[in-house]
Amino acid sequence: MTMIQTRRRFLAGISGAGAVALLHKPAVAREGPLETPSVRLPKNQSICGAPAYIVTDLLRAEGFTDIRFVPLAQNINKTDAIASGLVDFGQNFGSVQIVNIDRGAAVKVLTGLHVGCFELFAGDAIRGVAELAGKRVGISAVGTPEHLFLSLIAANVGIEPKTQIDWVTSGSVRPKQLFIEGKIDAFLGFPPDPQELRATGFGRVVVDSTVDRPWSLYFCCMLAGRRDYVENHPIATKRVVRAILKATDLCATEPVRAARMLVDDGFTARYDYALQTLKELPYDKWREYDHEDTMRFYALRLHELGFIKSSPQKIIAEGTDWRFLNELRRELKA
Repeated sequence: MTMIQTRRRFLAGISGAGAVALLHKPAVAREGPLETPSVRLPKNQSICGAPAYIVTDLLRAEGFTDIRFVPLAQNINKTDAIASGLVDFGQNFGSVQIVNIDRGAAVKVLTGLHVGCFELFAGDAIRGVAELAGKRVGISAVGTPEHLFLSLIAANVGIEPKTQIDWVTSGSVRPKQLFIEGKIDAFLGFPPDPQELRATGFGRVVVDSTVDRPWSLYFCCMLAGRRDYVENHPIATKRVVRAILKATDLCATEPVRAARMLVDDGFTARYDYALQTLKELPYDKWREYDHEDTMRFYALRLHELGFIKSSPQKIIAEGTDWRFLNELRRELKA
């Protein structure tokens, strides 16, 4: 089945009222013409990035005619890819966005997308986070999302992450494989790693960010746009954000269809893991949670640990733009 046929089937299968709401165009007409018909999104994100994968038809409904998914190397920093112009928009973990904004990355965080997705796996002998002190913890590289999140998790229970954890960088080998081979004691997994490990019963989940506080109180992945694009193309930016937020709603209300699209369009091979991820993650929180509070929380923690020099206030002032979100919260209230 072709990608076009799959998407048509997907949209056709949505309830009548839902389809009308998704493809409703009066707001588009009021906003005026797009400044550009083009938008580029990264292709290789985690399964939790599903809203940016099932968004093509919604972007077309917003008037975009040149929609491209750009493959990025696995080791590339997604925020750097946005700032450098490889892509126009993309999602990344809030903590990573903040570190890059502190370094001067020309991006604007526009909205949170979902809560949770990462899980901390440890060997059976480790009963809690406090027991990570002195243990071998696997990361792909220093400064990666898993390194930053693990540092915050450790610091939350009084462990000094820079000196009390034995960081094992895995390079081309995924930390999950080192964990299975017994070469590290713990690692932080993002979909589909948690689904794969839970299916085999290997290791134990010490922290689940979807339900465990304080992590479950804040967004995990947040959408950012290239600063030049946001400032020069505000109509296009609003429409991109609107399409992705509608796709986020679809992940919450139609996880079966969204998971099938991810597989049919070649974004992941395992339907069962995709469906499990979409069913588990709270994609409906973007209307409820305080998006700026997520940036403030992580910026404060990162500043305390010395990962950034800027204050939370400076990070928010220079690296966020909530005007599109505020307008869309009112517009998509129903």
